[in-house]
Amino acid sequence: MSSKRVTWLSLTWVLVFLCLSVELEAQLQVGFYRTSCGLAEFIVKDEVRKGFIRDSGVAPGLVRMHFHDCFVRGCDGSVLIDSTPSNTAEKDSPANNPSLRGFEVIDSAKARLEAVCKGVVSCADIVAFAARDSVEITGGLGYDVPAGRRDGRISLASEASTNLPPPTFTVDQLTQFFSNKGLTQDEMVTLSGAHTIGRSHCSSFSNRLYNFNGTSGQDPTLDPQYAASLKTQCPQGSTNTNLVVPMNPSSPSITDVGYYVDVLRNRGLFTSDQTLLTDTTTATQVRQNAGNPFLWKNKFASAMVKMGQLGVLIGEAGQIRANCRVINS
Repeated sequence: MSSKRVTWLSLTWVLVFLCLSVELEAQLQVGFYRTSCGLAEFIVKDEVRKGFIRDSGVAPGLVRMHFHDCFVRGCDGSVLIDSTPSNTAEKDSPANNPSLRGFEVIDSAKARLEAVCKGVVSCADIVAFAARDSVEITGGLGYDVPAGRRDGRISLASEASTNLPPPTFTVDQLTQFFSNKGLTQDEMVTLSGAHTIGRSHCSSFSNRLYNFNGTSGQDPTLDPQYAASLKTQCPQGSTNTNLVVPMNPSSPSITDVGYYVDVLRNRGLFTSDQTLLTDTTTATQVRQNAGNPFLWKNKFASAMVKMGQLGVLIGEAGQIRANCRVINS
């Protein structure tokens, strides 16, 4: 090989390296606010702590909020925007209302941050920090959150309905749905473990109790004793839309592997939970997670970091909202 060709190849690799370096520098960074707003993550953590003391249900609400934000238009804080007379926003989609909660924690954190670092910390980053803090405060592993997201200007209820997986999905549908977002099947099973905390409205699973697949019976994959318990909490024909049950009855406020243990006992609340046993690969992952809490907690932290980088706005894109509920004029 001639010396000219060696030199050209070397130069090519240098250029590739420089391009990759520039791209990486433009992405999210751990410690993004270290110099511009050093107390940012502390303030968010403090507001999550106070919210959790008032209502432990805030923690699962904030984890779910991050998921629902990232799956619709990317992690851009669009789930926080209020509806207007001319637009129904994501938060008022049936997929989010009335189930999403924790908005007041984001509001409080944003107000404090604007007081000390006006126009610096995005609402999208606050949601990402709050989700991490919620995992940690409920017994999960803390993790570094790369930041630098900017806030989106668009929020449409119709997009929430088409970009969030319903509780009736099969394992194949879930796998494809997550793949479309750049997440693997293993990450799908790992993130499903978020159902170890929180609650669900009866309407999200009542079809498994009373009208499974158009019949008058219950889902045969549902543990009979568990089904009987659910029926007492969600009576057939009830018009009370506020009825809720814990996702993981044995430890509804603790981030643990109880979710996977329940699925193995045919006590997954949603079809989309129990379906994980219908595929050989995902069933193996369920068993592995159930038997190794530390492994799952590490995998969950890593999957949350990856999910938190979906479709982010960086640099000059988007804006830094002054009020997370309203787009800057």
